Amino acid sequence: MSTASVLSLVREDLQAFAGYSSARSSALTGDVWLNANESAWANPADAEGGARRYPDPQPAALRDRLAHLYGCSPGQLLIGRGSDEAIDLLVRALCEPGRDAVLTTPPVFGMYAVCARLQNAPLIEVPLVDQGDALVADIDAVIAAALSGNAKLVFLCSPSNPAGSVITLAEIERVATALQGRALVVVDEAYGEYAEQPTATTLLSRYENIAVLRTLSKAHALAAARIGSLIADTALIQLLRRCQAPYPVPAPCAELALAGLGAESLAVTTRRIAQIKAERTRLQSGLAALPGVVRVYPSQGNYLLVRFADAQGAFDALLAAGVVVRDQRAAPQLGDALRITLGSPEQNDRVLAALMARRAAA
Repeated sequence: MSTASVLSLVREDLQAFAGYSSARSSALTGDVWLNANESAWANPADAEGGARRYPDPQPAALRDRLAHLYGCSPGQLLIGRGSDEAIDLLVRALCEPGRDAVLTTPPVFGMYAVCARLQNAPLIEVPLVDQGDALVADIDAVIAAALSGNAKLVFLCSPSNPAGSVITLAEIERVATALQGRALVVVDEAYGEYAEQPTATTLLSRYENIAVLRTLSKAHALAAARIGSLIADTALIQLLRRCQAPYPVPAPCAELALAGLGAESLAVTTRRIAQIKAERTRLQSGLAALPGVVRVYPSQGNYLLVRFADAQGAFDALLAAGVVVRDQRAAPQLGDALRITLGSPEQNDRVLAALMARRAAA
């Protein structure tokens, strides 16, 4: 698939869109900056005066660091306000309202459907299949629905939130091959650091209609910084940048992210990922042994999806113990389920203790 074919997936009215050229878009030099209508003085609360200037729209040092982390070139990467902004950008740039559809695999992260609704893009839902020991994507059904329903974007969440299952690289390749020239396959790897398989970025050199979402909000513990990345064909990244808001990366957030991706910080993050994986196994076993737990799905994320005989009672018992978990009962197929994020060993012990105490009192 050529770059021209990738850009043909973009809305026709945006293919030549120039976007807004901000004051920081041009590579100009000087020591008196009077081109952006900024204040000549710092705010009294800003001792160093750094906040009075608009930030670099795509900070080069951070983009280079993220590209190295994710195994791509800087030109293939767009930094945005978490993965949410990238999802919204993709839907707005590729989907003609009322015509081009967005395909999702519920139960799954809700922002894909929200962005489709805001764009008036038809939503195609291909439910995950409950195989008893896992909730998995039906790849044949995904391909068939995308082709018949005029899907322009196919979101594959891997590891899936909240199911915890992954989609193999071979399955992703199948979807990309079947939809070449028809749709962009977006692999959401928000929880990729916890998975046991390689990243889909390894497929980009062979499939221009694959894009990958990554974030610093989960494993890197920088959720408040709102740093997400979209990795895709260079020409598509350039076009999306023209559709993006002028200053998407606040300077303090970029500085924090750079520090958080330094060698020492990455070493700590690596150890914590290993600890979460160990806790994932321990908590899964502990929960499965409790009376009233119907099923604990295996997970490659930092969470466990758990079915209860009495989900409301379990939720209330945890809340009474000061533990807040995600109630999934409004999601398709999950009327008896809670999602429990993996915490520290002490926090996970508290989850088990609260549920055991509830059963003992029953």
